[in-house]
Amino acid sequence: MTRSAARPSRPVPTGRPVELRLLLAAVLLSVFGYVEVGVDLDGEVPADAAGYGAALGVLALLAHVVVRRRARYADPLLLPIAVLLNGIGLVAIHRLDRATSGAGAASAQLLWSGLGVALFAAVVLLVRDHRRLQRYAYLGALAALVLLILPVFFPPVYGSRIWITAGPLSFQPGEFAKILLAVFFAAYLAVHRDALALTGRRIGRLRLPPGRVLGPVLLIWAAFVGVLVLETDLGTSLLFFGLFVVMLYVATARTGWVAIGLVLAAVGAVTVGRLSPHVHSRVADWLDPLGSIAAGRGANQIAQSLFAFAWGGELGTGLGNGHSVLIGFAAKSDFILATLGEELGLAGLIAVFLLYAVLVSRGFRTGIALRDPFGRLLAIGLAAIVALQVFVVAGGVLALIPLTGMTLPFVAQGGSSVVTNWIIVALLVRMSDTARRPAPVAARSAAGGRP
Repeated sequence: MTRSAARPSRPVPTGRPVELRLLLAAVLLSVFGYVEVGVDLDGEVPADAAGYGAALGVLALLAHVVVRRRARYADPLLLPIAVLLNGIGLVAIHRLDRATSGAGAASAQLLWSGLGVALFAAVVLLVRDHRRLQRYAYLGALAALVLLILPVFFPPVYGSRIWITAGPLSFQPGEFAKILLAVFFAAYLAVHRDALALTGRRIGRLRLPPGRVLGPVLLIWAAFVGVLVLETDLGTSLLFFGLFVVMLYVATARTGWVAIGLVLAAVGAVTVGRLSPHVHSRVADWLDPLGSIAAGRGANQIAQSLFAFAWGGELGTGLGNGHSVLIGFAAKSDFILATLGEELGLAGLIAVFLLYAVLVSRGFRTGIALRDPFGRLLAIGLAAIVALQVFVVAGGVLALIPLTGMTLPFVAQGGSSVVTNWIIVALLVRMSDTARRPAPVAARSAAGGRP
């Protein structure tokens, strides 16, 4: 036996020590922001800073322990980025609470974050093989459609029927529907990707697939969008439409689908913008953000948001020293990015956007590394949900596109949103573990043994 053959193989690094150190840094940065708000507003460290840090640290440690035991080869960046974004959101909501009398949104958001981490742990523990989700694709699509229909029977909130309310509690079922829809599209396109890409009638450089292949997925997509248009929730409609186009392009590798998607999106946006007064007003504000000031009605939300970004400059005014609360009722949800822009400045905004970019890129990387078509499409689809949501929110708040009324992932106030995003990260963690796991360990895991 040669010396090289006798030498034992080096263990494959799992990345868990790196993840633990990054989690510690994420918690400390969040606590530092919480303390800075108290010092700027009161001149002293908040009395509950230690409790806040302990709560966030316990949640981060719980998630880390679950990943270490059940997904030890998972991407070490996914969980720390989620914790840091969640912590940034809690700090921003707490800062806005201080400017709003009788508000307790930060405490409620922390409770929702705890539920999100609990579901994160449940998904990592229970979903041992992501390919099993493919069996429930059509059932998930039906459940998603039901979730989107339910809010139609409840009164509108701020012009949109997207909430289910029961006394003091409310949640947005469309947030959960987007995960189910991603699973359905991934399952369907994984089976029919060759037929979509290689068969059908050619028109110029574009090949249209047979109707029996594309028809069912278009029908379900049209049903979703139709319900969302009735609810005047164009933000989620745009998200679902973008998800459909992205996953179709990934499955077929044909840029023609992107062009068709953009054309259909433009036609739908123009049509709904003319028929819906609620949407038409948002388009008018986008075209002339300062028009309300010229008309003597004062600054609208978009104008106040632009003022906040301008006042923040490159380095910001400092946490607690801004005036973004003047935006009004949506300062903690749709427009929370304006608070970050004013008080953290352009540098802080770039840092937040880079966190999202790394999270999305690691999701894409996971999809590329997976060998099964369903897992590849699902990972890319889930990462695309985060990317599209950030684009829609940032574009609306910065007046680059009409405001659509969505929540910034992990950061904005909203229990349904933060819980759903934790589930998305859990699925990406599970799939990244499969993608990064060494072959012998993967074989034992597929056979039912522990990795």
